[in-house]
Formats: sequence, structure tokens, C-alpha cells
Amino acid sequence: MRLSARVDYALRAAAELAAVGDGTGAGRPRPVTAEQIAKAQEIPPKFLESILLQLRRGGIVHAQRGPEGGYWLARAAADISLAEVIRVIDGPLAHVRGQRPEQLGYLGAARALQDVWIALRASEREILELVTVADVANGTLPDRIRELAADPDAWI
Repeated sequence: MRLSARVDYALRAAAELAAVGDGTGAGRPRPVTAEQIAKAQEIPPKFLESILLQLRRGGIVHAQRGPEGGYWLARAAADISLAEVIRVIDGPLAHVRGQRPEQLGYLGAARALQDVWIALRASEREILELVTVADVANGTLPDRIRELAADPDAWI
């Protein structure tokens, strides 16, 4: 699996916003400027601005202009999965040559590849929908994720 720099930066920005306040409804969290996020996560500021615009359009963050302006999560961080952020930034989770796996038409000896790509997408989806922005920001990953990451073979 390859994640773009845009996705990496979007996930890091969302985690940074979650650390400030998760939008649980107990009053709007303090807006955080793009500059503050960029500095905290060492993200190129101009690149981050375009990512935050995508996240705003995708309903992940809200924004306010002006001296009291900035960004905050549109919903509780516990209600935003990593999969949702990835889809907003890069589209569907698994593509093969720009197509969804179920749209591929393999023939002959390669026919089983379609099932492999669909299983891969299902596995990615299982993990990325299980983990929320709050899990990342709090460092409290689900047990299943900890188990997978604890396997020494996962690191090679």
C-alpha cells in the first residue's frame, strides 16, 4: 500500500486538530491556524493549505477566517476514521491502474488476481475504518492494530 504525501499530511493535521479539541459538542474547539499545524507537524505550509481546503470541502474540518480564525474538526475525532480522511484526499482505498478491483476483467491464469485485490481492499478497509483520528491523537490504538504492529514480520 502506498499513501501519498497529501494523505500523510492530512492524517497528521487531523490528529493535531484532535489533540487541540475533538468537537464533541462541549463548545467549539479553539481554532488552530494552518501555520500552527504546519509548524507542529513539519508540513510545508502552502501544501497544507490546499490539503485543509480539501478536508473542509470533504466535511472533515471547519474553518473560520480572520484574527480569531483557523481550523477545527467538524465532528468528534472518535467519529472520523482514517479511511474517511484518505477517501477525501485520494479517493477510494484500492485502485489497480486507476480502476476499482471489481471493475477489472482478468482472464485465464490471472483471473484470481481480482479476488486478491478485493481481499486487499477489504483488509485495508477493516484497519483504516477501525482506527479513528482520536485513536491516533491519543495514542490509544485498538487492540487488533496493536497485535498486528507487534508482529516482528510487520516491520520488514
